[in-house]
Amino acid sequence: MNEIIKILDLEEIELNHYRATSPNDGWQRIYGGQVIGQALVAASRTVPADRQVHSLHGYFLRAGDTEIPILYKVDRIRDGKSFTTRRVVAVQRGHAIFTLSISFQIEESGLSHQFPMPEAPRPESLLDERELRLEQAAHWAPEYQAHAETTIAIDLRPVAPQDMLDPKPAEPRQQCWMRSADALPDDPRIHQCVLAYLSDWSLLDTATRPHGISFMQPNLQSASLDHAMWFHRRFRADEWLLYEQDSPNASGARGFNRGLIYNQAGLLVASTTQEGLIRVHP
Repeated sequence: MNEIIKILDLEEIELNHYRATSPNDGWQRIYGGQVIGQALVAASRTVPADRQVHSLHGYFLRAGDTEIPILYKVDRIRDGKSFTTRRVVAVQRGHAIFTLSISFQIEESGLSHQFPMPEAPRPESLLDERELRLEQAAHWAPEYQAHAETTIAIDLRPVAPQDMLDPKPAEPRQQCWMRSADALPDDPRIHQCVLAYLSDWSLLDTATRPHGISFMQPNLQSASLDHAMWFHRRFRADEWLLYEQDSPNASGARGFNRGLIYNQAGLLVASTTQEGLIRVHP
């Protein structure tokens, strides 16, 4: 079974209550995209199938523990004629670690326009993230070598990659192609939940690019604070998607980031924003 599908599969333990676990991937805390995707799955299971997510807004409250299950509690805020609203709280050890508000809508036709898709190399011409890590790790210290061997369920191909251990200052912009590493079922909700999972992978790094720092450096403390996402058009998360990202501002120990997600046909399928904590310690 697809690794991401396993991560996003929840156990219903009571009406509006779901339990999930985290993969044993060696991370010290739960990856933010995991709780976004799992919370979205929990909310989706309480909504009629004729309604798709059009927006979500989440706040990360505490670092999640990968060693214990997560409880997702769904609050059925409103069921209207066109829109349905849900609120989900993720809980560990009796404390909320994440909250997510989601709005679903029936499919409707209407006015349509979008920003054009930017130029980018084709994904087939780029190295994937694991190949890049192995290439960079040739000059890393031994204690960092194990990181290069880590496998992920995402097929990610950066357009202008940086050395994760020794990045050079660059513009606060980046592009990458991304998709699920394996084929997914046809259910459009699954593709929305998987894209929510994918969307958090590289976004916060955009704010650190001008400063020549990386999450692998021990004096950098970084964490997602909030995450918002809007779904514009249908797509498949197991087909290549271009993630165009920029960071207009960093201040107050926080970095603000934006993202536009296009399919290979040039259609804008989703947009994201995120603010993250960025502290550089002596």
